[in-house]
This record gives sequence, structure tokens and C-alpha cells, in this order.
Amino acid sequence: MATRINKYLSEVGYCSRRAADRLIEKGKVTINGKIPEMGSEVEEGDQVEVEGQRIEKSTKQKNIYLAFNKPVGIVCTTDRRVERDNIIDFIKYHTRIFPIGRLDKLSEGLIFLTNDGDIVNKILRARNNHEKEYIVCVNRQINKDFIQSMTNGVEILDTITKNCFVKQLGPKKFKIILTQGLNRQIRRMCESLGYRVQSLKRVRIMNIKLDVPTGKYREFTKEELLKLNRLLKNSSKTFD
Repeated sequence: MATRINKYLSEVGYCSRRAADRLIEKGKVTINGKIPEMGSEVEEGDQVEVEGQRIEKSTKQKNIYLAFNKPVGIVCTTDRRVERDNIIDFIKYHTRIFPIGRLDKLSEGLIFLTNDGDIVNKILRARNNHEKEYIVCVNRQINKDFIQSMTNGVEILDTITKNCFVKQLGPKKFKIILTQGLNRQIRRMCESLGYRVQSLKRVRIMNIKLDVPTGKYREFTKEELLKLNRLLKNSSKTFD
């Protein structure tokens, strides 16, 4: 049975479909020695390579799901040649995994890592309305107008951010729960209102809370994974 090349790379645990599409666009993937077009399919017996490395399906691949507390300074990339302070070299996990989504270099907190490419888009797609919770400190005192503006939406990146939950926790500290994932969204929202983020920590993704020390990771519990799959059941599926 033929499988689209991006789905193939996802199913073997090499990377997410989104990351696979980027590799294909850059011409780094070959099927039987030829660079494929987007949407090309892999047949039984085809030889798939990424940057010259043979990629094969494992007959019994165990799905891995990790909750990692990313420190400030670590970059959420699997490209180890480009970024020395990358998340993969920091964790040194014994088999190939990749992050679900991103936290920028100056941010810290919860990020998932997995070898299950099919789960990635279901978690990341904004229309699925999956919550991500952050604790943020800014450079000067916040007020009701700031909280109201953040809640109702701020103009960034040629769009208005979706309504979200925001609660003040201190003079310069607040909690925000997003179902969106725009590039550096919270930092850009604050900058649009004349504030600068001094610290940003993600403390929850959907039903899984941050509960490990900085720089450490743990596997999802069976209960967490069951609940996560229930929450994802009605989510938009990844591309076929």
C-alpha cells in the first residue's frame, strides 16, 4: 500500500509531517535516489533517504511521549548542525524523538517530545482549541486595561489574536491561556501594548501540567495519555 512521503516519515518516527514537508521542499529527501515532489508516495520496497541517511520502518516501534521542562537558552530544533544548544543534544534520549511545537530560546517550561508524528498536528492546530497555559512577568506594572486588551485580542502579524483567558497574579505578573500558536505570540502581544516580557514559562498543555525540575523530563502516565487521546479524538486529523 502506497503512503505519502510526509506521512511515511511521520510514521517511522523521523519527524512530524510539517517538518517532513519542509525537508521535501528543501530537496533533502529522496525516494529511490530521486528528489520527490510534494505529495509523492512511497511504495513497498522503495528506498527513502534524508540527507543520504536510509530511513526504514521499524516492525515494532514503541510510541514515546515525554513531558520536558525546557530551560532558557535551549532551542526547540532537531537540526543539530545549525544550533549547538538544541533540544535533542540537551536531552540525549536513546532513540529519535522530536518536539511538538516550540518554545523560543528565551522562554522556558513544558514542551512535549515524541516519535509519533501523527499526534503533532492534532495538538498544534489552533482550530482544535487545545489549551496552553503560561505564567508571564513583564517589565512594568500591569493594570485592568492591559488585562482587558490581552483578553479581547491584540493586533499582531496582520491579524487580531483570538479571545483568551488572562488573570493578573501580581503587579507585573499574569497567567494567560491560549488556544492559538502564533510566532512569539505572547511577547508580540505585550510589545504591542508597550510592555516587554522578562520571563515566560509554559506550565500546562491541555491536561498535562509541568511537574518536573528545569532540564528534566518524564514519560506521560497511562492516565494522562488516555485523557489526551480522548481530548484529541474529535480534533481535525493530520493531512493524509
